[in-house]
Amino acid sequence: MNLDQKKELAKLLFVRENQSQKEIAEKVGVSEVTISKWVKANDSAWKRLRQSITITKEEQLRRAYDQLDELNQQIESKPKGQRYPDTKEADTLIKITNTIKNLETEVSISDIVEVTKRFLNWLRPVNLEKAKDFSGYFDSFIKDQFKK
Repeated sequence: MNLDQKKELAKLLFVRENQSQKEIAEKVGVSEVTISKWVKANDSAWKRLRQSITITKEEQLRRAYDQLDELNQQIESKPKGQRYPDTKEADTLIKITNTIKNLETEVSISDIVEVTKRFLNWLRPVNLEKAKDFSGYFDSFIKDQFKK
């Protein structure tokens, strides 16, 4: 994993997981001093991102579908025989549908982290030892995904 990927993972852990700098350093494979420098250099940006996490993928999808519906209604409201998108509308339709496709099909590192977190939270009360084992495997898996 290169330095940019480590920094991105650190940001993800800071923003999505609210982990301590020590925990992040261990998972990313850098020193606590490095994490401290990254957080200080990006403090307000990382904090804003942490706050913006409330906008989930589902919310983004809902908004994109709402925008698509609104645009289609606008096109349908045109006089009969002119109910075709103009160039600007067609371009917007393409962009919105591509956004929807990407949101529905792509799995990001943050999605993997979120599912991992939910699974481990479920597993801990069932079998703490297995949760510890899986945690190490998931950390390795996530780091491996940055290599691709």
